[in-house]
Amino acid sequence: MTDALKPYQSKRDFSITSEPAEGGEEGKDALTFVIQKHWASRLHYDLRLEWDGTMKSWAVPKGPSYDSHDKRMAVHVEDHPIAYSGFEGTIPEKQYGAGKVIIWDRGSWQPLGDPRAGYEAGNLKFELHGHKMHGRWVLMRMKGRGEKQAPWLLIKEEDAFARPAGKFSVIDEFPDSVKELPPLNKSNSTPALMAPNASPEPKPNPDLAASGGEAPPGAVTAELPAMLAPELATLVDQLPSHPRDWIFEIKFDGYRMLARVESKSVKLITRNGNDWTGKLGGLHKALLNMTLPDGWYDGEIVVHDEHGRPNFGKLQRAFDGSDSMEIVYFLFDAPYLDGYDMRAVPLEARRAALQAVLEKKATDTVRFSDEFGLDPQELVAAACKLGLEGVIGKRRGSPYVLRRSPDWIKLKCGKRQEFVIGGYTDPQRTRSGIGALLLGTHDKDGVLQYAGNVGTGFNEAVLRDLKEKLAELDTSVSPFPPKAVAGRKHHWVAPTLVAEVSFSDWTAGGAVRHAVFQALRDDKPANVITREQVEHMQESVKKNLDTRAENLPAGLNITNGERVIDQQSGATKLDLVRYYAQVGSLMMQHVKGRPLSLVRAPSGVGGELFFQKHADIGKLPGFRQMDQALDPDHPSMLEVSSVTGMLSAAQWNVVEFHSQNAVGKAYETPNRMVFDLDPGDGVEWKAVQEAAQLMHAFLDELGLPAFLKTSGGKGLHVVVPIKPGYDWDTVKDFSQAIVRRMADTLPERFAFKSGARNRVGKVFIDYLRNGRGATTAVAWSARVRPGLGISVPLAWDELMSVNAGDQWNVRNAHTRVAQGNAPWAGYAKAARSLSAAMKRLDFTPPG
Repeated sequence: MTDALKPYQSKRDFSITSEPAEGGEEGKDALTFVIQKHWASRLHYDLRLEWDGTMKSWAVPKGPSYDSHDKRMAVHVEDHPIAYSGFEGTIPEKQYGAGKVIIWDRGSWQPLGDPRAGYEAGNLKFELHGHKMHGRWVLMRMKGRGEKQAPWLLIKEEDAFARPAGKFSVIDEFPDSVKELPPLNKSNSTPALMAPNASPEPKPNPDLAASGGEAPPGAVTAELPAMLAPELATLVDQLPSHPRDWIFEIKFDGYRMLARVESKSVKLITRNGNDWTGKLGGLHKALLNMTLPDGWYDGEIVVHDEHGRPNFGKLQRAFDGSDSMEIVYFLFDAPYLDGYDMRAVPLEARRAALQAVLEKKATDTVRFSDEFGLDPQELVAAACKLGLEGVIGKRRGSPYVLRRSPDWIKLKCGKRQEFVIGGYTDPQRTRSGIGALLLGTHDKDGVLQYAGNVGTGFNEAVLRDLKEKLAELDTSVSPFPPKAVAGRKHHWVAPTLVAEVSFSDWTAGGAVRHAVFQALRDDKPANVITREQVEHMQESVKKNLDTRAENLPAGLNITNGERVIDQQSGATKLDLVRYYAQVGSLMMQHVKGRPLSLVRAPSGVGGELFFQKHADIGKLPGFRQMDQALDPDHPSMLEVSSVTGMLSAAQWNVVEFHSQNAVGKAYETPNRMVFDLDPGDGVEWKAVQEAAQLMHAFLDELGLPAFLKTSGGKGLHVVVPIKPGYDWDTVKDFSQAIVRRMADTLPERFAFKSGARNRVGKVFIDYLRNGRGATTAVAWSARVRPGLGISVPLAWDELMSVNAGDQWNVRNAHTRVAQGNAPWAGYAKAARSLSAAMKRLDFTPPG
């Protein structure tokens, strides 16, 4: 008896069961695997991988899925002997695992990387070659907490075999044994069951509609507009305080350029709407040859120097043909793409869609602008050291807007901007052409104010070119205010040329220090050139919230709007009202027809709170009272009927909105269950995330849909839409049974009893939210906690990228609002009856 098999053998009486006690030959040419379909107390699938003389084993309740989005729970069980791979039969009653077993699939497996290191790290990647199982898979161990049977997840990796669950279920398509089929080996590697008719389809191209893929949440079908103003970045003085909320790209030293692609027509448009298609013949031809989907593509054109750095001067010379270096077009956004208006799509999803298009079509001339690392401090330092202009930061989750936005920021290595040329001086000594350019910028009244001069950065060719251009603009009248420019020997010109100039700083009098000429530029008209203002980063964040808030309705009187209600964030009462104006229409989808409770905080966070289920609606326009017969022993419950109701409640110092699990029209039969994952002391956020994944997997095993949202506090909420049919007590009892099973299965992770002592180091799954009259914070509701966190709908596949249950709050809500309720897009049609789930859990409704 090997030590590895002792747990297996100690559970079985081999005088009764026909299961093998030990033995079996190791695979000669390859490591073997088997999946046995096992009708024990509950049907499940046992995955076994040959390794170190035994079969490492996992029980997979739902069986494998070819959908890479499905995370199937896989409980690590004891090692089995290699001979077990050939076992098919019935384990007798009263024996461990009693029930029927068939060999559902078998073949060989190939580790991807070091299997021992992967197994020990809890990230075992491998490839399967079976009758039914093919391609790359991964077993991922959840964070260990001392369980006897460690929970893992079995996930299909993205490859040619991956298929959506809605189109293909391998356990349903192929339910039977493969024992009578010949073993697969090198000479017999064709899948017996999966080819030719049943072979998995390759994963669809991730492009948008033109390639058969799905548009990301927030995209809407729309015709391609004739013109488009690009989103512009705001110059800031420091890095954002939460750099993980941003992506960073190189600030290219070139021209901003938009490409409008429609059928076989491609136009290249500058940021000011000038058509430069004729100036960019080579780029135009390259874009035509790429046959891109219709859309507006946003990017920057550059020419690289001999060191591979963008060089603005060389770009200028490329236009007039004096430099043969090729123009390169870096694309970083797509506000319209393939029949969709993508402006409301979060930044990361827009970029992913653009990158997917370019992966197969990009050339040396047209490229995707990749993210430039993770640490912004190191990025700016590296950019400056490399001689780049700086770094662009873009807020994750932000929409694309047609104006200058605080969601896009620029951090420059040095100061640099455009100036209007108002005149020039004569050359000195051996210099030809001109001496220095006299520079200016327009003030708020449109007057051209003198900003100093630039006399360096020219070569002979540039000096001659400038002299020719300026001679055509000579005038006797100064474009600057009288006596603005000291001295008399100046040549004035009509202020129509624009120069890009780098400099070290501004003098107190508004002139540039140590200026260096970079190039002329004709993509910006002279009359819009002003002194670029540097915004303080925190002021930029505040302005962003102000510009995103919807206009408040006429007649809504906000009293004491300047009162700070949260010291941590500095948010005022007016900020809160504006926030609810932003998200009110999103919230209405979650509260429509449901009884509401309101949490008032007249003294703000930290002050006394008032929880109100009933109120005089005379104070609350936009609210109505529900039929008192729904709750005859109490005053009428409240229902909000419009966004105005939320704003009037916020004016009444309401911070939180809570809703019940039933609607007024069918109050006695709830239509949802809610599970509040509340971490106890000492529980890290990652453990809360894993608890949600396990909850999701268990609900999936019960055949119940599950939707996720942050709580706005420390935890997460899992919401299960159900078909109304059972009363409050039955739904509550069943939710309790679910939580009890979770806690019994994984007692090291989950606490069944409430109370701080019972859940130290554990997650308490609060099922009490499912009782009659109980409430839960509504999606998009703010919470009366320091920071004013908000509850936000999430997609399951973004769970592990979320940093905390209060990651989003009233002050940074704009980074999430564009995503809206898209993560819950299928909620309305997802409801299931509880009857089948009750049978699976062996739960008998009372009565």
